[in-house]
Amino acid sequence: MPVVTVSDQPDFRRLWVGVTVSQLGEQATVVVLPLFAVLTLHASAGHLGLLRAIEQAPILLLSLFVGAGVDRWRTRTVMVLTDIARTLALVATATASLFGWLGLPALFVVAFAVGALSVCFDVAYQASLVRLVPREQLVSGNSALEGSRSAAQIAGPALGGTLVSLLSAPAAASCTALFFALSALSIRRIRTRESVALTERSARPAPVWRRIQEGLRFVARETVLRTVCLASAAFQFSYAAMMTVYLLFLPRELHLSGTAIGFALAATGPGALLGSMLAGRLPSRFGYGAVLISAAALADSSFLWVAALPGSGSSSGSGSGSGSGSTIVTLLVLLAVSFVFGTGGQLVNVTVMAVRQAATPHEMQGRVAATITFAGMGLTPLGSLLGGLLAEEWGLRISLLVTAAGMLLSPVLMAASPLARLGRRLAPPLC
Repeated sequence: MPVVTVSDQPDFRRLWVGVTVSQLGEQATVVVLPLFAVLTLHASAGHLGLLRAIEQAPILLLSLFVGAGVDRWRTRTVMVLTDIARTLALVATATASLFGWLGLPALFVVAFAVGALSVCFDVAYQASLVRLVPREQLVSGNSALEGSRSAAQIAGPALGGTLVSLLSAPAAASCTALFFALSALSIRRIRTRESVALTERSARPAPVWRRIQEGLRFVARETVLRTVCLASAAFQFSYAAMMTVYLLFLPRELHLSGTAIGFALAATGPGALLGSMLAGRLPSRFGYGAVLISAAALADSSFLWVAALPGSGSSSGSGSGSGSGSTIVTLLVLLAVSFVFGTGGQLVNVTVMAVRQAATPHEMQGRVAATITFAGMGLTPLGSLLGGLLAEEWGLRISLLVTAAGMLLSPVLMAASPLARLGRRLAPPLC
């Protein structure tokens, strides 16, 4: 009897296509809206920073509320409606710009709306997979979805920039809206009825705050989920601090050009694609716990090597040849570090998502996903502030070493928890 894989299921393929196209549009929008502000509305650097902050704010402000709502609705409905709303918002933005009706305040509103809708879509698609595929296929399904998301993170910004360059910012916004429309069409064709979500809707709705508290208490009570939450928070806090130092370290200590820095950072994308593919095979062979801890340790320790790199110095004068050679070696090391980090990081992301989904009842999927997202991302502003403070007080090399070492707290927390004992199968009694 042939083995049925996750890709053989029509509804999963519709979800996969929809999420892929939507993520491509979402990542392109991240570039299109700022370029819209700069090229069309002539925004200043301060306005641009404010625009990006407004676009990211819904992650902190709305995640818990969205999680409470998603658990009471069909995830297909949430994803389709958010795709349609993003389509209309971007088309309206382009139209208003063509008629001269759009100013920066209106673009700020659009950026917040698109960010909020993206939070809704992302929480819903994470909760939808467990309602579409059997438990034993969660890793394969997550591997496919996260692989597409990684590809979108690579291609989306490049696509957005290309559209603005070849067409115009308003036209690029309209083209980006098309991706959300295509996503809505694909997800709308999903036929599986989400019986748990429909049962929840038929009951008398509890107050939103009570449902949020239920999600928080559930994560705090379940050891596996609590560890995932703590490890995510530790990683995101330290990673935000490290990246603040890292982006200062590359140009000021290693004297790399902007092009070289972009090239080095881009290697994370191909690594993430490899990590998504490995996530479909390694946990079932070596065990979920072993893969989680080893991949996290490998990825999070990779940046320790960067602090040991010598500065290339100036390339002028008699030492220009050796300086150029040093820069090439430094860039190769940075490419390797980014690739390893992308591979291990994505392997952890896919595996931990499958563990989280397996440990969570269907009716709690949205709230648990939102709670972990809120806890993990909520500390990133503080981490960024800490990174800047350390760089000023301790210097770039020591600060980079300390913040990179701090990222290792995440695998340590996992190794000291029941996550380390997870075997090659995710059994229902996990929760």
